[in-house]
Amino acid sequence: MDARFNLFENETSAKFAKRFANAGLVIHQSSLPKSTQELVSLRASQINGCGWCVDMHTKEAAAAGETAARLHLVATWRESTVFTEAERAALALAEEGTRLADAHPGVSDETWARVRENYDDDQIAALVSLVALINAANRLAVIVHQRGGSYEPGMFAAAVN
Repeated sequence: MDARFNLFENETSAKFAKRFANAGLVIHQSSLPKSTQELVSLRASQINGCGWCVDMHTKEAAAAGETAARLHLVATWRESTVFTEAERAALALAEEGTRLADAHPGVSDETWARVRENYDDDQIAALVSLVALINAANRLAVIVHQRGGSYEPGMFAAAVN
């Protein structure tokens, strides 16, 4: 299946991508750990079936030093021992904030309490914004059938600068 539309070659979507990337830059520059950002983005992308974003976040995380074991276990984080309590709280928030259409009641009070225990207000703001942003990115890529496999670390940043 080929991509239906190249979001980086169209003038309107390229303008949108730059603004979208600028919103992501706010999160990237926050105090939320970069490894947590990539793990959250990867998990939401797995849930949403976004091959492009799974490819991107796996490769970006690996380039930043994330271990293969942790990347392979993100989909089964509940049954894994390699994630910190803070990362587990963030992954739970990512899942519950992503599965809204699956008759999920949203983010549970239990998950929210775990997030509050592990992150300060600025990190929570970044985390909530990240979950919203990655879900939007997943939808863009899935709608146009942007496939994974060809991404190289740094490629997105270069495309929107």
